[in-house]
Amino acid sequence: MRDLYEVMFRRRDVRAEFTGEPVDEAVLGRVLAAAHAAPSVGMTQPWDFLLIRDRDTRRQFSDHVRHERDVFAATLEGEEAERFSRIKIDGVMESSLSVVVTYDASRGGRAVLGRHAIADAGLYSVCLAIQNLWLAATAEDLGVGWVSFYREPFLSGLLHIPDGIRPVAWLCLGPVSELREIPDLERHGWRARTPLEEFVHTETW
Repeated sequence: MRDLYEVMFRRRDVRAEFTGEPVDEAVLGRVLAAAHAAPSVGMTQPWDFLLIRDRDTRRQFSDHVRHERDVFAATLEGEEAERFSRIKIDGVMESSLSVVVTYDASRGGRAVLGRHAIADAGLYSVCLAIQNLWLAATAEDLGVGWVSFYREPFLSGLLHIPDGIRPVAWLCLGPVSELREIPDLERHGWRARTPLEEFVHTETW
């Protein structure tokens, strides 16, 4: 039980620490199996995992990410802009493998048990698979970095993702030199962690 909690608190969003070494195929199989074991609304398993190793594909995506970084940076001023300039936002080219996780809302048919009142329940299921993947990778001493500086239509076109299937996450995955004790955004002063007590309510808000 202590090992489970240790993995949860050791998990990091990795950007700069990837070594570039390949991911062992047996380890990758275990990590993907853990992701696929996630709970899903109506047992729909609405996820797919695209494994991206091709350097040219990753370069095209990296160039797009860099553009979107510039778009966001242009909205910042003063100390906030200066802090952001020091933050690395991805490890697309540094990691040896990327995993793109998608959501297929049509999986399970028209009447999905448990989704009739909450349309996003399928999307939540995909996020649970991503969390399983992340924790399993951490337990295997691998790093994971979730890249969110992209436009969904660009990624769908780049990877020929069919219409109706939504890309949810581009994950950089690979061996790392270390998992930092302090998360990057805290270390660079972007945000400080808020104590749990401020988020806990009893009975009503």
